[in-house]
Amino acid sequence: MIPTKTPKILKRLFPDYVWDIPCDHKKKLYLTFDDGPIPDVTEFVLNQLKRYNAKATFFCIGDNIRKHPSIFQQIVSEGHTIGNHTMNHLKAWRNNLETYICNTIDCQKMISKYTPKDYPQLLFRPPHGQISQTKLKELKKLGYSIILWDVLSKDWKQNISPEICTQNVIKNAKEGSIIVFHDSIKASKNLKEALPKVLEYFTELGYTFESIKLKHTPS
Repeated sequence: MIPTKTPKILKRLFPDYVWDIPCDHKKKLYLTFDDGPIPDVTEFVLNQLKRYNAKATFFCIGDNIRKHPSIFQQIVSEGHTIGNHTMNHLKAWRNNLETYICNTIDCQKMISKYTPKDYPQLLFRPPHGQISQTKLKELKKLGYSIILWDVLSKDWKQNISPEICTQNVIKNAKEGSIIVFHDSIKASKNLKEALPKVLEYFTELGYTFESIKLKHTPS
């Protein structure tokens, strides 16, 4: 069972991954959205972010960018950061190194088609959080920072309520937390109720929501 809050021991055991963002006791949170862009769902997310002057990071599936380029361009034009989530949402443990890396590169080509040539960084989140040391090393050679998470909303789970998703974030997020939601059809019921409540709750506490912009790419 995947924990809602990533244990500290796991972060220490796998220091090559970015689990959270040190922010010197400033009230900053880092919302991330996986699996889009998807019509209606991603657009809902963008509207909510705009209401709260919030920025986020979208880990996009390349094939969804191909299908919905105008929504992807809206994400970029509104100042959010883009990350790579493979071309076809591949599971690392079911695909060999060559297939996985080629699929990631195909996604990056799709991202590059709609972003400036000097787009600042290469962020990657493995689908399902699955990755191996061999694939990790190869991705880092290509310049990627591997972004995991500190807090999961678990909005994709069909057997929990939107209120539980909301509390998963409210009770576990702290300064510098990377938080995962999904702009997907599967998660939309929980997302559409939980996200506005999370944005409102933390905004009232004086937090800001920022996109992930690393100062340097880990080597």
